[in-house]
Amino acid sequence: MKEKSVIQLARSLFYEKALVKVDGAYVGAIASIPKDANAQDLNYSEIFIRDNVPVMIYLLLDGKHEIVRHFLNTCLKLQSNHFQTQGIFPTSFVEIEGKLVADYGQRAIGRVCSVDASLWWVILAYIYVKRSGDRAWAASSEVQIGIQKFLNLILHPSFRDSPTLFVPDGAFMIDRALDVWGNPLEIQVLLYGALLSAVGLIQIDLTEKGYVTPQSRVLKGDLENSFEAQQIHQRSYAIAWLTRLRNYMLKQYWVNSKIIQTLRRRPTEEYGDRVANEYNIQTEMIPHWLQDWLGDRGGYLVGNIRTGRPDFRFFTLGNCLGAIFDLISPAQQRSLFHLMHQNQTALFAQMPLRICHPPLDNDEWRKKTGYDRKNLPWCYHNGGHWPCLFWFFAIATLRYKQRYGLSHADGEEIHLLLQNNYELFLKRLPQQNWAEYFDGPNGVWIGQQARLYQTWTIVGFLLTHHFLKVSSEDVNIMNLPTLKELSLF
Repeated sequence: MKEKSVIQLARSLFYEKALVKVDGAYVGAIASIPKDANAQDLNYSEIFIRDNVPVMIYLLLDGKHEIVRHFLNTCLKLQSNHFQTQGIFPTSFVEIEGKLVADYGQRAIGRVCSVDASLWWVILAYIYVKRSGDRAWAASSEVQIGIQKFLNLILHPSFRDSPTLFVPDGAFMIDRALDVWGNPLEIQVLLYGALLSAVGLIQIDLTEKGYVTPQSRVLKGDLENSFEAQQIHQRSYAIAWLTRLRNYMLKQYWVNSKIIQTLRRRPTEEYGDRVANEYNIQTEMIPHWLQDWLGDRGGYLVGNIRTGRPDFRFFTLGNCLGAIFDLISPAQQRSLFHLMHQNQTALFAQMPLRICHPPLDNDEWRKKTGYDRKNLPWCYHNGGHWPCLFWFFAIATLRYKQRYGLSHADGEEIHLLLQNNYELFLKRLPQQNWAEYFDGPNGVWIGQQARLYQTWTIVGFLLTHHFLKVSSEDVNIMNLPTLKELSLF
């Protein structure tokens, strides 16, 4: 098929078969398009917040602001008021006989709530307001109350002093047991983006109410216990949390060859406030494959930090979002892109992009996944290939090129990498029915249990086409406010 025909096919599938209505208006897309309109295929006919991230970004680029607003409002109606889960957003929802039915994890394998859904809602809300200019929606009481519920859920006392968010296995895109419990990278990066977005939305509301600075009116007696006073308190607390979180992530999660060599030589069994090896990482826990993986210029954010058990696996989405949200510095972003280019045979292969590398194998797979047949080595989330991830890499690299520039050689490398993989999409995705994921060391085989006509595969391709062929300027759509900008308010 020619490029134009593939684009027309993808748009037709998306707009005519994937989008669904709630309350009589389009609200978002189902996870995958069924062969038979009456077929029930697990929960793939539901509207997932996570799966609708690329959908909402594409709709904003296509000027369909009203659908995005309806999606955000529908999710907001479903924000939990239950005592134990107050403030969380559902993993998914569906309209059945005119009634909205939401899943907060009670139907998931492992019965785990999708923490990333709540974090993504706040980020999408900010992106919607920035793109549409709908400041009135941001300043509405419903939205601001929803943000306060979310912040009360996140910014609360706990048994841990770490600024990271502690979650179980299955709490994000990797939604089955894969030894990602604790402080997984993707959740921490999304937490950073969500807090930036929440503060940005609060400041829009305060500005609309005439608060030129946070202190300008809050000290008046009639406002001391007001909702605005709570907003200003939460804003201040969130900014302090953001500062701690970024410093922590750069110190504990970022590695390159020099840092690894330092880690290997640190003492163990230390106690006290001033220690070099805070998490008591033994040399044996640092894998030898890192030598070739990092090279002399590469760097990335590791998958997890836990006492004595760091996870050095490379997780694609968390690293790409770390660049998009400017969690890592421009120099670190350049090191990340170099690492991904250097290891393109492993990460991109014949179907970009691999979700994590390397996969758990042999005894590790058996013990850490519980013999999960879907997560066999090189399958599904255990080293499988997900085309829905490629547009995040495209945004990260093109955004960096626009803001900071690249040398001629580096620019050519990135351009060729993007173009070659886009050509792979054009050739393979229509032939293989827009499969959900691909298996094997090279990503050649359609996933063993992959759904076909997966919406985020279709929309991920459309986004890649848009950024590479239509408007590279639009890669700035996911820009969030910076810590410096928020602190100046």
